[in-house]
Order: sequence, then structure tokens, then C-alpha cells
Amino acid sequence: MLSTSFFDTLPLMIFSVEVPDTFAKPLHLDGPQPDRRALEALALEGYRSGELSRGKVGELLGLGFYETEEFLKRNGAEIKLSVEEFERSSAALERLIGR
Repeated sequence: MLSTSFFDTLPLMIFSVEVPDTFAKPLHLDGPQPDRRALEALALEGYRSGELSRGKVGELLGLGFYETEEFLKRNGAEIKLSVEEFERSSAALERLIGR
């Protein structure tokens, strides 16, 4: 759940969005905690677009590392690595294991 103390330490931007009722249900905003659902959707889109890292998603949602991993997995957010990034990560891992 959200940690109130975490958000108390940061400047916050508060905004509201009017969503027609016909869109609330398909976006799952008609159930409990619609503000949390909207924040999660914002975090997912930020991650998918590359604007937010996994760490920033967890920070925004007040989740630990494994909770963030589960959240992203449950919502179908794939790890986006180019071939070059994968090769760099593999080489770094091989150097680390070789030590």
C-alpha cells in the first residue's frame, strides 16, 4: 500500500481528471480506490514508454522491489532491452561471475 510518510517528504502535484461514466468501467475506475487504479495506469504507461524505470515505478506506487516486479508482471509489462543492451548486460554479468 502507499506509504504516507514517503509522499509527505516530496512536493506533490495534485490534479483531477473527469472521466465519462462510459469509460470508467472498462478502465476499472468504477471500483474501490479509483485514484490508486489511475496512478497504477499512469505508472504502467510511463514504464512502457520508457519514461519511468522499474525503480521509479516502485517509488511512485510505494512498492518494494519484488512487489514492483510482481506488479509489472501481472500487468504484462515486459523488460524492454535492445540487442545491444542485452549484450552489455550479459557481458557485465559474465565479468561479475568471473571474479
